[in-house]
Amino acid sequence: MQVYSDLAAAIGNTPLIKLRRASEETGCTILGKAEFMNPGQSVKDRAALSIIRAAIASGELRPGGTIVEGTAGNTGIGLALVGASMGFKTVIVIPETQSQEKKDMIRLAGAQLVQVPAKPYKNPNNYVRYSGRLAAELAKTDPNGAIWANQFDNVANRQAHIDTTAPEILEQTQGGVDGFICSIGSGGTLAGVAAGLRAIKPQVKIGLADPGGSAMYGHYIEGELKAEGGSITEGIGQGRITANLEGLKVDMGYRIPDGEALPVVFDLLAEEGLCLGGSSGINIAGAMRMARDLGPGHVIVTMLCDYGTRYQSKLFNPAFLREKNLPVPAWLAATGADLPDVFADE
Repeated sequence: MQVYSDLAAAIGNTPLIKLRRASEETGCTILGKAEFMNPGQSVKDRAALSIIRAAIASGELRPGGTIVEGTAGNTGIGLALVGASMGFKTVIVIPETQSQEKKDMIRLAGAQLVQVPAKPYKNPNNYVRYSGRLAAELAKTDPNGAIWANQFDNVANRQAHIDTTAPEILEQTQGGVDGFICSIGSGGTLAGVAAGLRAIKPQVKIGLADPGGSAMYGHYIEGELKAEGGSITEGIGQGRITANLEGLKVDMGYRIPDGEALPVVFDLLAEEGLCLGGSSGINIAGAMRMARDLGPGHVIVTMLCDYGTRYQSKLFNPAFLREKNLPVPAWLAATGADLPDVFADE
């Protein structure tokens, strides 16, 4: 029997799951790294743990101290849970536009939640910049100190994936991985996995799956940092080159509209029992495009970032989807099935 010493020890070593329909349609083996199986139910647990450990090692984070972060949700959940398990307090700043499910989970994890209007990064009241100022002010008064996690420009985020995610993928595929692709939020996952894989297998192809409203496709594929369109996905998309992205080289890139990604999410739930968030739909749609470009017989890995239940009020809400002119699967639109009456006479 395997026994973990604490919550931190249970982070990582997530399985790869073969995505049946995506593989069959492309002739490749498309594998999803099941990051929703982390304790905080997302890939961001890895970054949270690495950031906290780095801050402890540097002496910046002391016993009883406070961790402050600006996040779209999952990093905040990871920091709150890992922080609580190590005796730290957490303050999370989140754009008020994010899903209620994530806000509720942050509070449930014991963090203090601060909601701010959604503003672009150049605005001083953008949630990331606001959280940095808040951390600086709390550091002046908290007797145990306060740190700013700063996931976007803290390269402990990227290092988590160099040290753990990439080696896991190489071991699980027995070195047979031909391509890795995912979207960019902070940039830590794509840049870290790319560095870790290329250190052992330089010929591996690295791909970018970019949602509408993000400037990463424009930067890496077209050579201009520009955004087009929009997306209902949360936690992904970026308008600047963060410290975690510095030095990243992308071989293949795709701009994935919501109308392409959401049917992937709906089909996975209906046919393969995987309830995933919108970012996973973007990632898998990108993996399918990469597979078609590489040709049959290749092994491609992507990230299954978190559970779809974190976005249920939007992603699986027919009224919301129709309002956004997005596809609604028949099974979701149905009000209920006609079932026989099986009540027994009393």
